[in-house]
Amino acid sequence: MDLTTSEEYASQSKLLQEFTKVPSIDSAWVLKNNNDGISTAMFSISQPDLLANRTRKYSMYCHIKGAGTNSRDFQWSPFPTEMTGVSVIVPSPSGSKLLIVRNGEKGCPTKLEIVDQSHVEKEIHVGQSMHGPLYTDEWFHGISWNQEETLIAYIAEAPPQPRPVFSDSGYRKGDSSDEDCNTWKGQGDWEEDWGERYSKKGRPSLFVLDIASGEVRAAEGIATSLSVGQVVWVPPSSSGSQTYLVFVGWLEHNGFHNTARKLGIKYCSNRPCALYAIASPFERPETENKPVCDGKSDSAASAHNLTASISSAFFPRFSQDGKILLFLSAKQAVNSGAHNATDSLHKINWLSDWKMDKQLDVTEVVPIVMCPEDGCFLGLYCSSILSNPWLSDGCTMILTSAWRSTEVILSINVLSGKVTRITPEDSHYSWSALAIDGDNVLAVSSSPIDPPHIRYGRQVTPEGQTRRWTWDEVDSPLRTARDRVKSLLSHHSVTILQIPVANPSDDLSDGGKLPFEAIFVSCKDSSHSPTVVVLHGGPHSVSVSSYVKSSAFLASLGFNLLIVNYRGTPGYGEEALQSLPGKVGSQDVRDCLTAIDHVINEKLIDASKVAVVGISHGGFLTTHLIGQAPDRFVAGAARNPVCNLALMIGTTDIPDWCYMVACGTEAKKYASESPSPDHLRLFYEKSPIAHVSKVCFPVPTFRSITVPFFAGMVHETLLIVQVKAPLLMLLGGADLRVPVSNGLQYARALRERGGQVKIMMFPEDIHEIIIPRSNFESFLNIGVWFMTHLK
Repeated sequence: MDLTTSEEYASQSKLLQEFTKVPSIDSAWVLKNNNDGISTAMFSISQPDLLANRTRKYSMYCHIKGAGTNSRDFQWSPFPTEMTGVSVIVPSPSGSKLLIVRNGEKGCPTKLEIVDQSHVEKEIHVGQSMHGPLYTDEWFHGISWNQEETLIAYIAEAPPQPRPVFSDSGYRKGDSSDEDCNTWKGQGDWEEDWGERYSKKGRPSLFVLDIASGEVRAAEGIATSLSVGQVVWVPPSSSGSQTYLVFVGWLEHNGFHNTARKLGIKYCSNRPCALYAIASPFERPETENKPVCDGKSDSAASAHNLTASISSAFFPRFSQDGKILLFLSAKQAVNSGAHNATDSLHKINWLSDWKMDKQLDVTEVVPIVMCPEDGCFLGLYCSSILSNPWLSDGCTMILTSAWRSTEVILSINVLSGKVTRITPEDSHYSWSALAIDGDNVLAVSSSPIDPPHIRYGRQVTPEGQTRRWTWDEVDSPLRTARDRVKSLLSHHSVTILQIPVANPSDDLSDGGKLPFEAIFVSCKDSSHSPTVVVLHGGPHSVSVSSYVKSSAFLASLGFNLLIVNYRGTPGYGEEALQSLPGKVGSQDVRDCLTAIDHVINEKLIDASKVAVVGISHGGFLTTHLIGQAPDRFVAGAARNPVCNLALMIGTTDIPDWCYMVACGTEAKKYASESPSPDHLRLFYEKSPIAHVSKVCFPVPTFRSITVPFFAGMVHETLLIVQVKAPLLMLLGGADLRVPVSNGLQYARALRERGGQVKIMMFPEDIHEIIIPRSNFESFLNIGVWFMTHLK
């Protein structure tokens, strides 16, 4: 490292530290209070700890007091409380108790703590023979208190299958549970897993804790071929004398042609799933209490499929009176094969005397929007639902959804199906609901240049006007860190640009011809500043106009940011999203170039100072762009990029994705674990590696050669590097989604042809590169790389 680069590292690392200090608001709950007009909000926040290479977790409390009809007073605890060793916290429905989960590591038991308002009421240690760590991610995660606050249902890893034990005398027969210094355990049978993020986890299984006795029982009647998650209790008023649980189940037979394979599920809503109901394991005396059941020993108690008529059902939520079961469906993603698509909302009218043998009807509340009209609702694109999403009327649900290049909060009347956007329509900020406080909404809002701040939404009726939502900014302890970063970005502005589709083909749907968008974060003198084009992955993901530390850091270095939501991005209607499969490497590349041309033609940027960065499919586009348009980019950076679909098909946890993006609507018909030569050729042709070099036939140059049995003249051809932009490649060594072989092959191919490429490897990190030190070093190097080549 030369002196100049060393100084750049020192300067940028100090700057990046300021962005790292800004805490993230992970979740919030509004707790009931005996005093009228007063409620208590509890926040879970996190912050990277680079020295310990982990994420710090804190809790903060705030009393919300009504200070008149048109305002609220927020009184915060003086300091946050760090939750060392805590995996997740979940308050009880009344807010009088708190579940604290401390997941065990390396064979240690899982600790479940029940905390009263003044002390730890109960601590239960659950050994590995019952289950492993609880699932705490957003997909399989499910922790649910019953209304009486006597039982807690949750999802945890099933205990591992017994493994054979060997000694110097050979295989030990009989009970092989113990291992001593004279024995060792064999490997046993290999088991399928759910891919990226789940490769070292046991099967998600359902358990229930009886708080009074401290006893944990596994739910019985669930087949071992079913992975479960997102469990909720059926309200007592709706279950008669029987106590039921409702959960989401994913069958492992979702491989090609319904073969037994668990395809990667992270970020893939196209995996078929259904809602199931089952009786609580504490409804009958414990027998053997096996952690999991094959579903055959007690057919009367087997899990009942509630949504057999629909291919996808998840995020179940009961209305407050227990009469309606609401859920989201990704049936469009399942049926089309796109890994993400437009959601629909459905309901089941729950019978108070329902029994397991009764089938319930599923009705649609909010349908899929194919081609939205101007200014109208664009469809549901939800990554989560609040545990309690209901306003006090019991029929209005609050959801957060993508809306073009922003994230908005919606209210949905589940009786009429009416959808209303309740966050400001004239704002480029993105909004996300955190919790419900009666008829009010606690939320967080941010923009690319304004870190998150808490908002409190309430409905008002100004004199002579219709009822509307107003949003108060909440002064919070988070402001200090937020304002320091905001001052660094004070000379930037944000615009959401409408980009017309260039030369749309006749075979495109109407939705596929609609304009797409780009978020333009501009410096004060943008036309003379260098620009970084930022591309999201997926391709069916979206970059919303919220605060992202990495992007804000790049902006603070003096770069304009052009964040492109090319066609195929969710939030624009289903036809626009479905216009991309089968056209990757061409339509999405053209959209990116069209967006760049747009800001150049508007004289917003300097065309000679453009770089590009992306992760996953964004890396796919990054490497495509520097290959297909080599003279337009000064530098590029790619994190775990897809560079060769033909290589990826046999190594990724989502091989169906390769078929879908390359073959489009024909993907399901052709998908196979043994691709044909024609498909491998198609995968290669649609990949960035096909543009690494071009074959050049110069003026014929012949040379004489003499070998046994042959003498003659040979026509020499030259391979000339097509990629001119220096490329920084950042790879996670434990990535199962896009294994490192993809990036390494591309980088080596560049070097073979004289291209300039720098590779950084993070051996223990995964596709997202989320370990705090890895993430920090990754974006520090991106900043230094772009500063070196653009300035």
